[in-house]
Amino acid sequence: MGVATTTVGTYDAALQRRQALMGASGARALVKNWKVARIAAFACIGGILYGYNQGMFSGILTMPSFERHMGDYIKNQTKKGWLTSILELGAWLGTVMSGAIAELCSRKYGILIATCVFIIGVVIQSTAIQAGHNVILAGRFITGMGVGSLSTIVPLYNSECAPPEVRGALVALQQLAITFGIMISFWIDYGCHFIGGTGESQKDAAWQIPICLQLAPALILLVGMAWMPFSPRWLIHHGREEEAREVLANLRDLPTDHELIELEYLEIKAQSLFEKRSLAERFPHLQEDTAMNTVKLQFVAIGALFKSKAMFKRVIVATVTMFFQQWTGINAVLYYAPQIFGQLGLSSNTTSLLATGVVGIVMFIATVPAVLWIDRLGRKPVLTVGAIGMGACHLIIAVILAKNIDQFETHKAAGWAAICMVWLFVVHFGYSWGPCAWIIVAEVWPLITG
Repeated sequence: MGVATTTVGTYDAALQRRQALMGASGARALVKNWKVARIAAFACIGGILYGYNQGMFSGILTMPSFERHMGDYIKNQTKKGWLTSILELGAWLGTVMSGAIAELCSRKYGILIATCVFIIGVVIQSTAIQAGHNVILAGRFITGMGVGSLSTIVPLYNSECAPPEVRGALVALQQLAITFGIMISFWIDYGCHFIGGTGESQKDAAWQIPICLQLAPALILLVGMAWMPFSPRWLIHHGREEEAREVLANLRDLPTDHELIELEYLEIKAQSLFEKRSLAERFPHLQEDTAMNTVKLQFVAIGALFKSKAMFKRVIVATVTMFFQQWTGINAVLYYAPQIFGQLGLSSNTTSLLATGVVGIVMFIATVPAVLWIDRLGRKPVLTVGAIGMGACHLIIAVILAKNIDQFETHKAAGWAAICMVWLFVVHFGYSWGPCAWIIVAEVWPLITG
């Protein structure tokens, strides 16, 4: 007990001294840590892939050329739901597996593995002209495994490479990358929608191009990530301490004997020792350094989350936060935006895709302030304001729909008012529950789980 207390005290002292030397957080801290910000931005190509997948499929679902190959999977709402949600099912499986992969293979190689899985899924989807809906289902499931792993490992990699004063901003960068992917997917759908015409003459390239374009950023991430540094925290935890010190110095653009490097090294080392000692006390039978024990520890740690009141409270906070992020209705807007706008009076598929493109732009712009100022404003106030704003938008849309349902062709103003409320809803999500939920889930846990 005394050793653990001493370790925590060393950790706190190093952290406080480091913060005194580094100064305040915010936009200036990002500029000061420009090197690590660039590395984090590159890793967030994984977030772009996730966002692109979320947005791209909403436009494809409305394309006549895609419907020709899907049989009744477009007209049957249940089957259409499977085409859409199979990605999230794969993402769930990828997320469950990502912890063991990131710990066993490193965060860097975990990102590379997840990217390879993603590429396989995209290649499978590209054969849908011959094979139909079955390969779309299989391909989107495998693609989901890839983006699910990326959405877990990339924020972990970014947070472990970043100093504390910009850690929240760089985790929020993942959400900015997701919104950027959503934005470009909407406009690519809009442009490809015109290939061969917007009716029955539309060519298969109209939906094949948006699917295959995902390969470009995925290949860039695959090649570029091979040149990125390992996480210094992972290196220290696995006994590669001198390499970790060199990586830290390179990330901070400082000499290896600089006081800041020494303090951050000691901070990470103290945390690693504390984790190892705690795990050794609780799971002595899993201390041999083998791949199987590493995998077992990841799943044993999940069980430990429910064995104490303090940890269970953290589980509730993290789970409820992500639950409400999804329950805001954002995925319904992202996956079915063209159909939603069509029901609000934009009868032309071209016009509804154009309005969907605006969704991507406003959400991306709204997320930028979160990256710059979230470490200064705090998480809770931003979540509160965002929830109130989204709730007000939902209420106004509900009132407009109740009074004008099936009459939007003649009540154009009411339809446009509802559309503007959808855009405003996306703005409120973009600066609040979008990025902040990721940060809270990353920060709510103690040094060890138990």
